[in-house]
Amino acid sequence: MVKKGIIIQARVDSTRLPGKILFKLPFNSNFTVLEQVIKRCKNVNNLDEIIIATTSKENDNVLEKIAKFDGIRIFRGNECNVLERFYYAAKIYKLNLIIRLTGDNPCIDPLLISTILENHIRNNVDYTKTEGYPIGLNIEVFNFDALEKTYKNATKNYEKEHVTPYINRNPQIFKINVIKAPKELYAPDIRITLDTEEDYALLCAVYDYLYPQNKYFNAYDIVNLFNQKPWLKLINKKIIQKKIFNTLEEELEEAKKILDLQDLKRARDFLKNT
Repeated sequence: MVKKGIIIQARVDSTRLPGKILFKLPFNSNFTVLEQVIKRCKNVNNLDEIIIATTSKENDNVLEKIAKFDGIRIFRGNECNVLERFYYAAKIYKLNLIIRLTGDNPCIDPLLISTILENHIRNNVDYTKTEGYPIGLNIEVFNFDALEKTYKNATKNYEKEHVTPYINRNPQIFKINVIKAPKELYAPDIRITLDTEEDYALLCAVYDYLYPQNKYFNAYDIVNLFNQKPWLKLINKKIIQKKIFNTLEEELEEAKKILDLQDLKRARDFLKNT
């Protein structure tokens, strides 16, 4: 029997927006961002476990209480080595297939996750990822064997912090399946993840529009909303998604783009000339 589970990467401390997964959503409601993620996970088909993978820090004790209240599992481990957290969470709860989610994406689509999971199993691959959906809806699925191989062989800090870079950079080792968003859902310019106050304002607006009609609004509902109200994108237009960089030069190029967006042209030009 194949045991399938979602592991939600979550911690209270956040570099850009501390405590973000405990923000209320909808605004001023009784539910936190993380609880909305959990509720949506519970609507994924043919799932055996939902696990929060958090740190051993005292700040994250509250996540253990949330897990207990919602009747899901929790694993607590290394703060910086998220790959290690995933590996031991999957090993302890005996998962064969892992869906990787994060606690700051409260618009994940349960039906989309179910569909991608089925595709992963049907194609008999090691790793599946989606591309082109709104930021906050993309999904990763991988087998435990691939996770174990990654855990034993990944050496770089960014590979341990972001879990799957080692897999993505070794297609000669792993069977990788990339599922691109269909035309009607291709919207990588829509950002519905939570990293900043602007992101939170946008998520509150999305929930105000969609949540009263359907508490589990889906990817189509989200894209249709933004097509009808394109001004929503303006709320967090200047926020740049965090990326993984191979070299210092790549990171400096990204820094120049961010400085340009913030109209900090002297600092941008200084970097260009160094």
